Formats: sequence, C-alpha cells, structure tokens
Amino acid sequence: METNQLGIKYMQEGKWEEAAKIFMEEIEKDPGNAVSYVNFGNVLSALGDLDRAITFYKKAMEIDPEMAAAYYSAGTVYFEQDELESAKAMFEEALAKGLESSDNYFMLGMVYIGMEKPVLAIPFLQRAVELNGEDAEALFQLGLCLAQGQYLDEATEKFLSCIELDPEHADAYYNLGVAYGFKEQEEKALEMFNKALEIQPDHQLALMGKQIIGG
Repeated sequence: METNQLGIKYMQEGKWEEAAKIFMEEIEKDPGNAVSYVNFGNVLSALGDLDRAITFYKKAMEIDPEMAAAYYSAGTVYFEQDELESAKAMFEEALAKGLESSDNYFMLGMVYIGMEKPVLAIPFLQRAVELNGEDAEALFQLGLCLAQGQYLDEATEKFLSCIELDPEHADAYYNLGVAYGFKEQEEKALEMFNKALEIQPDHQLALMGKQIIGG
C-alpha cells in the first residue's frame, strides 16, 4: 500500500497519531508533494487544530495552485469557524479547479444558508442531490430552502425522499408536518408530528405543532 494511502487508512480507523506521523514523514521526504500537506491538514482539522490545518492547506495551494482538494478542505475549516465569506471563496475556487463533487456543492449551499440566503442555496443543493441522490441531509436542507422560498410541494417531495433514505430523521418529519399544516391537511400533519416525537420525544417544535393543530 502506498504510504499516503496507509495514512488515510489510519485516519479512517481514527488512528490520528499514526496518520500524522506518516504524513509528516512524507512531507519531510518530499516537501514538494502538495497531497501530503492536505492530508496532514485533514488530520489537524479532525483533531480540532483548525488554524494549523489552514496553514498546511495554504502550503498545498502554494505548491500546487490547481489542487482543488486543498481549497475544499480549507473551505470546510472556514465554515466550521463561521467565516462564511472565506468558506464561500474556497468552495468556489475548488469548483473552478474542477471539483464537481456533491460535497462541494452541498457545502456551498450550506454557506448560503449560513448567510441567511436560502433561495441562493437552492441550485447548489439541487446539484448536490443530482450528483448523490443518497444524501439524506442534502435532500433535507434542500427541502428547508424550498419551503422558505414558499415552494411547498417541491419541499414536501424532498422531505419525503429524505425520510425514505433516513427513516429516523425527526426534523424531516417535523417539517413535513409543517408543510401539510400549511396545506390544511391536518390529519397528515398530526401523523408527521407524532412520528417526529416517536423518534425524538423531546422535539419541542413537533410538540408545539401538535398543540397548534389540537392533536
């Protein structure tokens, strides 16, 4: 197994120290290999050392300005730090460098949600779902944005697809309840609120939904 792949295997197994050791050795052996810097940055990010992670991603960008993964990884750290403009710039740069992945589109959508611009998030989340139809969370977030844009039928469809993939997604059931409530389908709304509470008994919004309907 190639050394970097072994390091990634260690990361997947949660063996962070072993992974860090391998990637640092790779950097020392070949300081011009941008991949090792990204991998080491990913270990630091997973361990919560976000500022140092950014340093390694930036070094990877210096070595290989076309390395989309470095921009994407930096974007995820900026997003975690709530630096949304910086995150947006990084995800857009990753896209410009050819990273047409569902994850990158999803994160761009999440940036716009964080900026309280849900309608602008819709095309990115739609693309994320097109590229990965098995992503329940992308479907859920897309449903929320569509609902906020008053596209209730389309939102309902996304929430239904979400619970098909993730039958334990209490928030999707709650939002289905809200959608059915707006459509004056009270029996269906009550059923969805009850389902949300069955999964998460302390779901306060679902409890409030039930009270409003009178169930």
